[in-house]
Amino acid sequence: MPPGEQNVSAPPVRAGDRIGALPDDILHHLLSFLPVQSAVRTCVLARRWRHLWKFTTGLRIVGVLRQGPVQELRKFLDHLLILRERRVLDTVEIKFSEFLKDDVPYVNLWTRCSVQWGVRALTLHINHYEHLYLDGLPLVSKHLNILDLYGVGLQKKSLDFSCCPALKDLKMKFCEIHVHKISSCSLKCLSIIYCQSKLNCQVRVCTPCLISLELDKFSGRTPFLDNMVLLETARVDLSNSCEDFCLNYDKLGAFCGDDDNGCQNCVAYKDGSDECVLLGGISNAKHMKLISESDIFVFTRDLKQCPTFSKLKTLLLNEYWCMAPDLDPLACILKNSPVLEKLTLQLFYTSGDIIEMIGSYSSVERSSAISEHLKIVEVKFPEMDKTTRKVLKFLCTFNIRFRVE
Repeated sequence: MPPGEQNVSAPPVRAGDRIGALPDDILHHLLSFLPVQSAVRTCVLARRWRHLWKFTTGLRIVGVLRQGPVQELRKFLDHLLILRERRVLDTVEIKFSEFLKDDVPYVNLWTRCSVQWGVRALTLHINHYEHLYLDGLPLVSKHLNILDLYGVGLQKKSLDFSCCPALKDLKMKFCEIHVHKISSCSLKCLSIIYCQSKLNCQVRVCTPCLISLELDKFSGRTPFLDNMVLLETARVDLSNSCEDFCLNYDKLGAFCGDDDNGCQNCVAYKDGSDECVLLGGISNAKHMKLISESDIFVFTRDLKQCPTFSKLKTLLLNEYWCMAPDLDPLACILKNSPVLEKLTLQLFYTSGDIIEMIGSYSSVERSSAISEHLKIVEVKFPEMDKTTRKVLKFLCTFNIRFRVE
């Protein structure tokens, strides 16, 4: 039924046909939750259903068997894209577990068509051992609000969202990112999980209006974060897959530092900047989790010019920040967090039962070396070993007293 002629109420139906009693616009919405193949098959149910599938508010383009290969749907979708009547979409899901080289242009075409039809939430998941590369052209849409990418290769200007003024939420998981910049002036939430970058490419993240950031297990050069002045929450979890390193580490057995004798990586990056790679960009966060494995170069370098976390109220750190003999990383973060209210330290070395100790300031004079607003300190650990004792002793120097929960 063409737009503008939809029934406000459904035609008379037999007793018990509750679905058939629904108005057309609701049926259009319900059909959007079906795979496109199943939605089209409803045309045989009755005369009224013959054209309902043409006006669905969303498309689920998925394979028949476990999301299946792209090839089995190519001809089907060629016809569907021509016959559809509705040109405005709320959601599009494109999910496949297999694809061939010849399939790539088809997936790119379906993606472009979705954007042209004004889709608000676009999901593209490729669960395959290879990444399916998008064409590298920027997306242009006044309507796109959510973009969810999985197993996709991104290149050239594919992450330039200057022409997507409504984009608020970007998720990338298991993606290959071969771009120099992720840029958006509208983005509020950004999630980069288990993604990778090769060929010594360092991504610069320019998202000044970001409110929530998650950067987890990135492989390759660690992304450079520009200042995010509106940031509320940040979670950064670095693994040993980071490819940032000190050029003199093997000779010295330690990072050479940022003095006149420092190597190129320790003194400056390719753009000649000595700014922080991560900490400067997230310095306005109110709630922050920093997790790292041992000997991560980026955090060590960033701490040499550690910014002030002027809005930070809650902070979670893992054992990495407590491994140095003098606890300098932990002390540096605390010193530069003047309004911190809650600190959580997770000293998890092994699996098993976890002991939790809760600390707070004693009634004696507070220490000026840490935030006067600090109310709660949580220390979680599997056993009372040497490192745990050292951490507790360090915190007690600030007049913090603990009890076991």
